[in-house]
Amino acid sequence: MIITFIRVVILYILVLLTMRLMGKREIGQLQPFELAIAIMIADLASVPMADIGIPITSGIVPILALLFLHLGISLINLKSIKLREFVCGKPSILIYRGKIDEKALKKERFTINELQERLRINNVFNIGDVEYAILETSGQVTVIQKPEKRNTQPADFKIIPEYEGIPYDLVVDGKVMKENLKTIGKDDIWLKKQVGKFGMRPEEALLVTFDGKGQIFCQKKGKAR
Repeated sequence: MIITFIRVVILYILVLLTMRLMGKREIGQLQPFELAIAIMIADLASVPMADIGIPITSGIVPILALLFLHLGISLINLKSIKLREFVCGKPSILIYRGKIDEKALKKERFTINELQERLRINNVFNIGDVEYAILETSGQVTVIQKPEKRNTQPADFKIIPEYEGIPYDLVVDGKVMKENLKTIGKDDIWLKKQVGKFGMRPEEALLVTFDGKGQIFCQKKGKAR
């Protein structure tokens, strides 16, 4: 029992590290070769976990081999456009200038209903509003609406918005994020002073953020039940 538990822990950590080294893509954004490797890794890890009679190295060695294969293919993809197209494929234009490309749909084995579903996922409910719909190599559909149908932007009115930047977490669940505090050029004394304005100490805060406009959001942790 203990041996099985230890084997599961080892393989879990190995698979977790392998997937982390493969990158931060979501499952729906994996390229075909990445998805194939992920499926194979899951299968290879399950065999030694289920049968303690199989040496654990029978799962570790193939998983590491697949990791190196993935890293090798990813590196070559960065260097060679032709190999990238062969391994990952090329985007397909399903709707071109407002017109559905039937040949592209047949080539990608895409039905009209599937196309409409993907448009709805992109918050487009009228296919007549679409100028371009592009099927990406990851399987996702990028939608570009017609100029008169898309959401207006500040540039349409020749407005230049103020710079906003990104918000930084300064305190998360009572723990001070030292690196973020250093990034914005502040120190603990400044943080205590700012949080004190909300009637609490940093260690009492659930979340404290600081955005590009200098605005601070602060919420106190609730009492433990």
